[in-house]
Amino acid sequence: MATIMVTGGAGFIGSNFILRYLGEHPDDTVVNYDALTYAGNLENLAAVKDDPHYRFVKGDICDGQLVSRTLAENDVSMIVHFAAESHVDRSITGPDAFIKTNIEGTFRLLEAARANKKIERFLHVSTDEVYGSLGATGYFTEETPFAPNSPYSASKASSDMLVRSYFHTYHMPVLTTNCSNNYGPYHFPEKLIPLMIINALSNKKLPVYGDGKNVRDWLYVRDHCTAIDIVLHKGTPGETYNIGGNNEKMNIDIVKTVLKLLGKSEDLIEYVKDRPGHDRRYAIDASKIQRTLGWSPAYTFERGIKETVDWYLANRAWWEKIISGDYRRYYETQYKQ
Repeated sequence: MATIMVTGGAGFIGSNFILRYLGEHPDDTVVNYDALTYAGNLENLAAVKDDPHYRFVKGDICDGQLVSRTLAENDVSMIVHFAAESHVDRSITGPDAFIKTNIEGTFRLLEAARANKKIERFLHVSTDEVYGSLGATGYFTEETPFAPNSPYSASKASSDMLVRSYFHTYHMPVLTTNCSNNYGPYHFPEKLIPLMIINALSNKKLPVYGDGKNVRDWLYVRDHCTAIDIVLHKGTPGETYNIGGNNEKMNIDIVKTVLKLLGKSEDLIEYVKDRPGHDRRYAIDASKIQRTLGWSPAYTFERGIKETVDWYLANRAWWEKIISGDYRRYYETQYKQ
């Protein structure tokens, strides 16, 4: 039996991970440590809120004292670090929060873990955006040099380097994963796929940046959570593992797929001014994790996107509550609808 602390566990990937982890490891305990900023939602975890193996602590990862106390009081032996500011557009208009949470927060968490002495595993969850932009060919590997092009990706690259340094300097048992674009249930509606689904259901315009031909590798969130679990328990400390879905798609094709699944007209598509520093293509080479740890994605994109659309259709109350609250002001300002 083990106790793991999941930072950012009320967010999109974190909540999916906790739900899966408690199902797969019923004898372990999960401590969800989350500041409940705008994208954190405890409703994501309603299914486990009464589980005796689940605990919630409201806290900021920049609060080193609270982090240390949480680790000690719960006898935590492993940390999975999701907590981050993650929306590229927000990082362009307000980078301060990204520097504080993603860099300083990771530092405070590392320091608390280093002082604790009982931490057996520290898994830092990062992004393929740290690698910058690819050309028409090639893939990001674990050896690709960092070349971040937004404040968000720069802050994540910085946190990756901090984690790496704690392995080499302090011999901390750290692991890092860099994933491609996630999608699936509980995805906050500022990101591409949930925004397109919700706009289409509301008969609003679907804003597409530039020419819509930016390419991303799409990873179903449940595949990602399986990979993180495997890395946490079987990964080699000090190593980095790239996690990708092997599903390269242009943004415009994603939008058209959503419209087709919902039976909506492509007339809803509206091309808008491209955002600054918009990377053209990302693609992950996930052969290392496949070769060394035996993970590979179980979901095709066709299956994953249908399940995602179906989830938003079945959980209208979840997203209507979000877009009717504080997020609405951002949503309307960003897309002028």
